[in-house]
Amino acid sequence: MKSMTGYGRAASQTERYDITVEVHSVNHRFLEASVRLPRSFGYLEEKIKEQVQQNVSRGKVEVSLSMQPVSSKTTTVELDHDVVQAYLSAIEQENVRLQKQAENDTAAESYRIEPDLTLSTLLRIPDAFQVQQVADDPAEIWAQVQPVLAEALTQFVQMRQTEGERLKDDVAFHLTQLEQMTDQVEQLVPQTVQQYYDRLYRKITELLEDRTVEESRLVTEAAVVAEKIAVDEELVRLHSHIAQFRGFLESAEPVGRKMDFLVQEMNREVNTTGSKSQMLEITKLVVDMKSEIEKIREQIQNIE
Repeated sequence: MKSMTGYGRAASQTERYDITVEVHSVNHRFLEASVRLPRSFGYLEEKIKEQVQQNVSRGKVEVSLSMQPVSSKTTTVELDHDVVQAYLSAIEQENVRLQKQAENDTAAESYRIEPDLTLSTLLRIPDAFQVQQVADDPAEIWAQVQPVLAEALTQFVQMRQTEGERLKDDVAFHLTQLEQMTDQVEQLVPQTVQQYYDRLYRKITELLEDRTVEESRLVTEAAVVAEKIAVDEELVRLHSHIAQFRGFLESAEPVGRKMDFLVQEMNREVNTTGSKSQMLEITKLVVDMKSEIEKIREQIQNIE
């Protein structure tokens, strides 16, 4: 049996990326998986969700994937030869213009621009270098991410199992308490009819004073009341529900929804027992039984 709350984390470093995966979950009626990851790795979302669905059947699960570059191999820098050549052509054209101007004006001094293609010069030329991200191979990236995700999910499931064992022990304790109270109610039920008979006999005797009371009429009346307040069927079903619940505790399958339904049935049987009972001791026990059922209900809200 597993809890619906859990946490798992795993990390790994490849040649290009620091990969970190975190998985955590909270209670939810159904399985709802969401993935947080860098936009450029969005193609991994469905694959990650498929992995989650193979390990989890219920709960609100969030997976966070971090991909941090660890080297310059994630980018490339290339010299744009066309841009540099355009600058050189512009310089040459300017030199031609200046030469012609000097020929037409003998007084004018001849100027010439000498191209200086040092690194510092190239770095000052806008758009001389093109910086691009190296394209990732989706299959290769998934092959790197999948083992990290698997490890995080393993830790996540182990934590859910550990928490599930704690919940199992707590629920089993409250089931035992409930069963003991059910046994006590069964022992008190026969006394209920006898108490009603004695009370009816005293009232009729007081009303009739010296006249004879017909025992047969009293027995008949008591039998009618006994039929109305009988809770044998309710107690039998309650015992059956408790036994079935214990079976769920040992199940390897997700049983949270089944437990939730069974708790409702148990509560219904106890409520019916309380409404039929005319004995103070049984009424007190019913209150305690409902308290135990509520404690069980609170715990199973966190069971997968």
